[in-house]
Amino acid sequence: MSESSITCSNLSFSWPGETPLFDALSFTVDDGPTGLVAPNGAGKSTLLKLIAGEYRPSAGSVTVEGSLGYLPQTLPLEAGRSVAEVLGVAPALEALTALAGGDARDEVFAAIGDDWDVEERTRAQLDRLGLGHIALDRRLGSLSGGEVVSLGLAAELLKRPDVLLLDEPTNNLDADARARLYSALDDYKGCLLLVSHDRMLLDRMNRIAELRGGEITFYGGNFTDYQEKVREARRVAESNVRNAEQQVKREKRQMQQARERAARRSSTATRNVKDAGLPKIIAGAMKRRAQESAGRIEGVSAARVDDARTRLDDAERALRDDPSIVLDLPDTAVPAGRNMFTGTGLRMTRGGRPLFGDGFDVSIRGPERIALTGPNGAGKTTLLRVVSGDLQPDAGTVGRTDGRTAYLSQRLDLLDQTRSVLENLIAYAPNLSETRRMHLLAQFLFRGNRIHLPVAALSGGERLRATLACVLFAESAPQLLLLDEPTNNLDLASVAALESALNAYRGAFVVASHDTSFLANIRVERTLRL
Repeated sequence: MSESSITCSNLSFSWPGETPLFDALSFTVDDGPTGLVAPNGAGKSTLLKLIAGEYRPSAGSVTVEGSLGYLPQTLPLEAGRSVAEVLGVAPALEALTALAGGDARDEVFAAIGDDWDVEERTRAQLDRLGLGHIALDRRLGSLSGGEVVSLGLAAELLKRPDVLLLDEPTNNLDADARARLYSALDDYKGCLLLVSHDRMLLDRMNRIAELRGGEITFYGGNFTDYQEKVREARRVAESNVRNAEQQVKREKRQMQQARERAARRSSTATRNVKDAGLPKIIAGAMKRRAQESAGRIEGVSAARVDDARTRLDDAERALRDDPSIVLDLPDTAVPAGRNMFTGTGLRMTRGGRPLFGDGFDVSIRGPERIALTGPNGAGKTTLLRVVSGDLQPDAGTVGRTDGRTAYLSQRLDLLDQTRSVLENLIAYAPNLSETRRMHLLAQFLFRGNRIHLPVAALSGGERLRATLACVLFAESAPQLLLLDEPTNNLDLASVAALESALNAYRGAFVVASHDTSFLANIRVERTLRL
């Protein structure tokens, strides 16, 4: 693999009607793994799309040395496509099959090119990522979210790119799939720029690039090293703020003392002039000199106060102030004995593969807090869709309460992508007052022009926040909440806020997640493992 790099020079980009997301941003990423971190909405995914050529900058340039591979945060899901088509190997495989059948036309050899071992390489790559059981003619719609992500990574690695961009590659992956991904990336020798909130993955990086306020700062070492450097910088910044605050107080106090001394001197001089019986012209000159002296002292003191305030402003700007969502949820209380959902003998077949064994029984009673776990492909998403009523089981019986059920899918596709955040909230909660809507969106960190952004332009974390706002405050409030991998794409501050919201939620919820820390923090009472 040749030397590879990414260079952005004076890169600028903004959404229509918005302040620039990037303004004259310049940086270079060389060979080796680099983790890109930032709060939600800072522009991580947008930056990757600019590098990949999916977006065009308003100014500046992007130069990629070497061939490029790019795995976006949300993969295009065309359910009817085959695995071979997604991997980009279908034409070569079809040509090899035709050749084996005696078709020796030039077009057949052209389709094969140098890929005579394409099937072996493809199977080896799938095996390495835990997808060896998936047939190449299987349809994408029958795969789990985690299998789709692993398949997308396999497609990029099969291209053998010199530069690889990955946006949240561990989303939806179970522990085994994550371990296989870690191993595959450890062996990748090109230029890797990776966006992730997976701390274990970020600890495998050689450097961390922090995107903040439209600028990038590089830190040598892994994510743990970066966190310690950030904590130390914060300690220094907090100390600087305290010192600057004390300096402002001292300068103000000294300015007031200087004023009082000048006033006393002026008063004394006036009395002395009067007692000496000096002519008016001389007395006036002495008075003017006293006033000028007092003015100079005042000016020097004011300048020192302004300088101290400037140092305080600089110190405060150096402090990190990451916003987080603060929620007050509507009334969602559920009586302890109410049957929210019952399923008996549930059976499903997906992609020709039976799920739930010989039949699965499940019940949700009262305000239960349930974790739904299991490996990728076990049927977690399918079960949530059955509980929500989105799917009917192939066999078995179901019963539901009259209370509203809200389902947040992995793909966060509930909202109208072409409409703004505000327009979607109006559609879900038409009776909310304008004042209440603005307050609610502000709680979810949508302020100013950002409420008018189309959902399609939002980052993954922003999209989750917008979906939560619409679902939780829709009329009427949900009494059963179904969440499918809700921490995907969230920064650590937003995960903490989501945990707080779920701990305040008084209805029942079922959460499918591979994030063990998250499940512990939301105090689940029962675990269903598929």
